[in-house]
Amino acid sequence: MKRIKEACICQTLHFMLKEDVGHDYAVKLVKEEIEKYKASLERTRTKYKIIEETEQTDGSVIIKIKKQYNTAPVGSYLD
Repeated sequence: MKRIKEACICQTLHFMLKEDVGHDYAVKLVKEEIEKYKASLERTRTKYKIIEETEQTDGSVIIKIKKQYNTAPVGSYLD
C-alpha cells in the first residue's frame, strides 16, 4: 500500500491581456486578476510560494508558483 507523504505542484501561469479592450485597461484587468487569484489561494488556505513574478513588455504577467496539491501536506517543498 502506498500513501502520499508530501505533494506540491509547480505551475507557470501567464496572465494575458484581453484583446478587445484598450491597453491600459487590459493591464489593469491583469493586475486585478492576479490579486483575485492570490486571494482565492488565501481563501481556500492553499499553501503556496511564488517563485517568480515577471511583467512582460506588453503588460501581461508570468508567475511561476509552487503550491499545495489538493490537501496533501507540503513538507519542505515550500521552504
